[in-house]
Amino acid sequence: MILEGIVTTQNSAGDINVAPMGPIVDESMESFVLRPFQTSTTYKNLNGHPFGVLHVVDDVLLLAKAAISCLVETPETFQAITIPAHVLKSACRWYEFRVDSFDDSEERILIEASVVHAGRLRDFFGFNRAKHAVLEAAILATRVHILPADEIRSQIDALRSPVEKTAGPDELEAFQFVDKYVQSSLFGGEGS
Repeated sequence: MILEGIVTTQNSAGDINVAPMGPIVDESMESFVLRPFQTSTTYKNLNGHPFGVLHVVDDVLLLAKAAISCLVETPETFQAITIPAHVLKSACRWYEFRVDSFDDSEERILIEASVVHAGRLRDFFGFNRAKHAVLEAAILATRVHILPADEIRSQIDALRSPVEKTAGPDELEAFQFVDKYVQSSLFGGEGS
């Protein structure tokens, strides 16, 4: 199964990268497989510094901003417990990992990782249709250069309904942020 989350990695200078990632996991969470693109900062960082942290979060604005590379500054972190890496203070749970192997024979790298420590900061908020809609919209926003504009616009419009019906202020802000980004990317800021 794929678990949507956020991965933090760092380069040799110690700069932290925050990226949404959907690793392939099982219920044990003892190991997982990351699948970043060869051009991604996550891959470059893990290739040079084979440690990172997978976070389970419920902050959809953070997910949305990280997905489209619009984080103005790195969110607050603290030092991981067992590895040279950083944990997001806003996470619900985190999984410190080390890279076991890389398969870079395809455009998407397969990175097998072992969990070396897991921690919990707080409860996951719970299911909310608006949070899921924002997550889907953020994923669409990462594909504006791949999918036809009409398809993306149609899917974003369909996701608007659950947001309008079930969102709190954070989900509304996150959806508006993603919608504005998609509109600007596809139509130069003009509506469809």
